[in-house]
Amino acid sequence: MPKPNEQFLTAIDVGSAKTCVLVAEFTENGLRYRGHGLADSRGSRKGIIVDLERAVATIQKAVERAEDSAGIPIEHAFLGVSGSHVRGVNTHGGLVFSRAREIGREEIRQAVDKARAIPLPPDREVLHLLPQEFILDEQHGVHDPLGMIATRLEVRVHMITAATSATQNVITAVNRAGVHVDDTVFEPLACADSVLRSDERELGICLADIGAGSTNLVVIQEGAVAHSAVLPVGGDHFTSDLSVGLCTPLIESEKIKKLFGNAIVTLIPEGNEVEVPCVGDRPSRMVSQRLIGEILEPRARELFEMLRENLRHAGMLEVCAAGVVISGGGSRLPGLMDIADSVLRKPVRMAWPVPIAKMPSALAEPEFATVLGMVVYGHRARTARGALDERWSSKLKSMLVGKGA
Repeated sequence: MPKPNEQFLTAIDVGSAKTCVLVAEFTENGLRYRGHGLADSRGSRKGIIVDLERAVATIQKAVERAEDSAGIPIEHAFLGVSGSHVRGVNTHGGLVFSRAREIGREEIRQAVDKARAIPLPPDREVLHLLPQEFILDEQHGVHDPLGMIATRLEVRVHMITAATSATQNVITAVNRAGVHVDDTVFEPLACADSVLRSDERELGICLADIGAGSTNLVVIQEGAVAHSAVLPVGGDHFTSDLSVGLCTPLIESEKIKKLFGNAIVTLIPEGNEVEVPCVGDRPSRMVSQRLIGEILEPRARELFEMLRENLRHAGMLEVCAAGVVISGGGSRLPGLMDIADSVLRKPVRMAWPVPIAKMPSALAEPEFATVLGMVVYGHRARTARGALDERWSSKLKSMLVGKGA
């Protein structure tokens, strides 16, 4: 019998709007849904903990609900990391040998270490080192050089870094909620595992995960991460704009956005009116629904103009031949897809996550794509580690047998 922490995999997504905990079970046929818990987020904003005690209480609530749903205690988890403090950079490095030799695990590790040996500020840490390609004696496009022969081994990698304090504070909050963090993952990287198709990954695709506090980007081409970034605009900015423009409390502007919002003014029928609660004790008033669109449309255009310029500056706009996939709760605003299409001039589609077995249909929505992707990412990482260990164990045995003979 597998141990409980080996049989189950838990993912925790601490967002600015909601905290989600998802538990999946390993089976012979792959992952199976076991349970989940949701709680309105308190104490976190734009991927950063701003009130530790409130954040801990939120995570505890979501974990307890997931435990009740799954029927098991939650002690370990994968944790998602996002926010404007995350940075991505492409780098490369390599090794030159005195003569042709077989590339082993140690040589690969040394080449990757060379690639990562760029100066980082003391307050930053590496979240991911993602190989894009290996180059053996000028031969490009090698995905796995293990066992191949070369006199020169180079590697191009995409390195994702984060502010150490911001990452550690989220880990601390989860630890204080009674859960040990086994590993961290940049959220759009995990989200990609649940929403992107294999042909998109090969051709070149940008995933834009529109959260409450920020929009996280990842560009994948030829199956490897080519670019990552975070834009400081998310769903909360739309809500805030409405709150200021309509002079109504934030909680009311969020309701209005969800019920009556549209990012394109001309899609809203003329003459429609909406009741808007006022701040303080003043009575509610009726406003034109088109006014809501007039407030939301500029922010929507700004978001995708920022996305376009970020990709263009990184030389990635033309790389995204398959277009852009948008996910996250912020992607649900009506009209947003049309704005994205007109600004980016690229194919745009909504990210609908691939469900796992036995999963409730309520989770098959763009706002849950990240946490679903995290369990898929965790499963893939654990399976890959197991396969690698088995591969090296088999190779070691064959070497020992050869020596014995």
